[in-house]
Amino acid sequence: MRIRKATAGDIPRIEEVMRESTSTLGARYYDERQTASATEQITVPDRQLIDDETYFVVVEDDDGIVGCGGWSKRAKLYTGSGSTDARLLDPGTEAARVRAMFVLSSHARRGIGRLILETCEDEARRAGFRRVELMATLPGEPFYLACGYHVRERAEIHLNDGVILGGAMMEKAL
Repeated sequence: MRIRKATAGDIPRIEEVMRESTSTLGARYYDERQTASATEQITVPDRQLIDDETYFVVVEDDDGIVGCGGWSKRAKLYTGSGSTDARLLDPGTEAARVRAMFVLSSHARRGIGRLILETCEDEARRAGFRRVELMATLPGEPFYLACGYHVRERAEIHLNDGVILGGAMMEKAL
């Protein structure tokens, strides 16, 4: 298993990983309509993260890309929010964003998510950020808690089709 920066050529496989992860792992926390909507609305790779070189893929020799995720120095919090705010964040006063973390369900609980998250945190720290924050969906919340994040507030994630998912704004000091 190895981690590397994602490239534009990875986008089709990243989207497959996102969809499989959301439809399988999300179904344990959300009803059928919410899971279908999340699979459609949230699983859109954000090209800006790839262009900024802050998005990573984990590759396993036999299975190709098995996980993906990144961090952002931009104001957009998550895909599906309708936000297009590409403003650069101030590392001295604002938190970097952890974004778009997905692992194939067949590879869950093997340290892939932790590898991606630690890589993101290390890079954000090197970029001068002192905090990171994210919008967790319910399936991701236990993982982030185990990685030292705390819930700042409960949140509703409003998708573009009107579906609402339960979530949590979470943060961590670096």
